[in-house]
Amino acid sequence: MLEQFKINFQQQFGQLLPKEFKLIVAVSGGVDSVVLLDLLFQIQQPFLIAHCNFQLRGEESLRDESFVKNLAKKYSCEILIRKFETEHYAQANKISIQVAARNLRYEWFAELQKNEKTPTYILTAHHLNDNIETVFINFCRGTGIDGLTGISSFDKERRIIRPLLNFTKQSLMNYASTKGLQFVEDSTNALNKYTRNSFRNQILPLIQEQFAQAEENIQTNIQRLNEVSIIYHDSIKLYKKSLIKKVGEEFHIPILKLKKSQALSTIVWEMFKDFDFTSHQVSEIIKLLDAKNGSYIQSPTHQILNNRNWLIISVLSNKQNSFFVIEENCRLVEFDEGKLYIEKIQLNSNFKISTSPDIITLDAKSITYPLMLRKWKTGDYFYPLGMKKKQKLSRFFINQKLTQLQKEKVWVIEANKKIVWVVGYRIDDRFKITTLAKNILKVSYEK
Repeated sequence: MLEQFKINFQQQFGQLLPKEFKLIVAVSGGVDSVVLLDLLFQIQQPFLIAHCNFQLRGEESLRDESFVKNLAKKYSCEILIRKFETEHYAQANKISIQVAARNLRYEWFAELQKNEKTPTYILTAHHLNDNIETVFINFCRGTGIDGLTGISSFDKERRIIRPLLNFTKQSLMNYASTKGLQFVEDSTNALNKYTRNSFRNQILPLIQEQFAQAEENIQTNIQRLNEVSIIYHDSIKLYKKSLIKKVGEEFHIPILKLKKSQALSTIVWEMFKDFDFTSHQVSEIIKLLDAKNGSYIQSPTHQILNNRNWLIISVLSNKQNSFFVIEENCRLVEFDEGKLYIEKIQLNSNFKISTSPDIITLDAKSITYPLMLRKWKTGDYFYPLGMKKKQKLSRFFINQKLTQLQKEKVWVIEANKKIVWVVGYRIDDRFKITTLAKNILKVSYEK
């Protein structure tokens, strides 16, 4: 096993690690981490030890900590120990003890890496049987292709290395026995109330009784699925590129083209999970393809709107202000959709009326202060520039072919309960500049 470990370590991680680096080995004191320590020592790879004391098993937790301290003495290496209030953390965050322990563990590892000047990698002793258990648990809980590829041997983003993934638990036990290595046992590993223990102690042994080569075959399947995953994600990238169009801060997807996609549920999941939609919402998104115009669904961060022939994805706004009062001396207003710059100017022969929808010029004499900048509401109406009849904003929006999302972002300025300007679109005809005007109110909108 030692020779195979040496070859694997060099082949898998030799080209990935920089010339100067530091390895911290996560050591519980169990056989897996003890074997990993000895293998690294045998191939003369320097390391530090990190031990988590979750304080969940009373005297047994203290025993494990003491044992790992002795391992550090045996291998003449530095040891880092962190005690955690795991139960309190789990209760405060309303999560299980297992999830709490995992979160605390990896948060500490990230902290250790951050405090080191040299690029630092965490080594864990996950082995083939851990990987098989993970794949089975994911499959039973429900998962996509990534959940069936198991644990990664190298997590580049978090700088985590798992060099034992190709070795079975039995091979680790054999190595420990041959080398006379001492280790400690976690008594909770025998408790089948935990999901992973139940798979490890009951379900997988039954499978191996029926299929003697189960471990080897599952390992081969995991390797195949990892290759399939590469092809799968390349295909998904092509789908996204052909279907998703970025328009400003929105994403537009053609409904008819999306509906023609093969494996529609999978495509929908891969396209929308990046916007915090869950797998349980896939069916809702598919129903949205045939829903009436204006229908929508939301995730915690985004909204998908059916707008005629398009699905439009936009970020949900967290801003609460729905109106702003503008006094006569005000020169700048910052609101949800941008900024308004306000200035008064005298009319002269060089003056030109703006034709931009984002820059308006009004007859200052017609303006009554204070002005109010607010979001439009149902029932609002105005007299669009050039028209002598009033028009409801809802009708104006239809004529302008605004989407539901665009309507939600429309603001108006009103004076004395009369709409002066539908911001970014049209002024009211009653406030336009006439031949009698002497002073001009200029308002510029910066989105």
